[in-house]
Amino acid sequence: MAKVESFDLDHTRVRAPYVRIAGVKHTPKGDTITKYDLRLTQPNQEAIDSATLHTLEHLLAGYLRDHLENVLDVSPMGCRTGMYMAVIAEPAPDDVRAAFEKSLENVAQHGEKIPGVSELECGNYRDHDLQNARAVARKVLDQGLIVQETINIQR
Repeated sequence: MAKVESFDLDHTRVRAPYVRIAGVKHTPKGDTITKYDLRLTQPNQEAIDSATLHTLEHLLAGYLRDHLENVLDVSPMGCRTGMYMAVIAEPAPDDVRAAFEKSLENVAQHGEKIPGVSELECGNYRDHDLQNARAVARKVLDQGLIVQETINIQR
């Protein structure tokens, strides 16, 4: 099986909430794609319920693109502790942290309809919770985002 970066991360030593470079790839045509770990909750101590994480995904997919150029994708982590974001180029971690912070502020204040929530637009459109998504965003902002260095497991 191919090596997976997140399986080498020491989840007991990182301190959420944070922004972390999870990997950098260079395409055959010379483009750079950077993957960021946007951690919302402390691994193995709490997880975000499915409906809340789904709503955060929908909202952050738009708001992160509002505050950061060249976002390719924003996807929830299977462990339900945060999101992965892929971007073209190598934006500085502090710039990503600032964009994530602005995006979370947008989520915390979001009072409109959740984008992309219909049977036509979403594969599980009934599974959303705006109130809790706003609460998670506010909690993260109150805790303060940091740029987290990668701490690998010492094997």
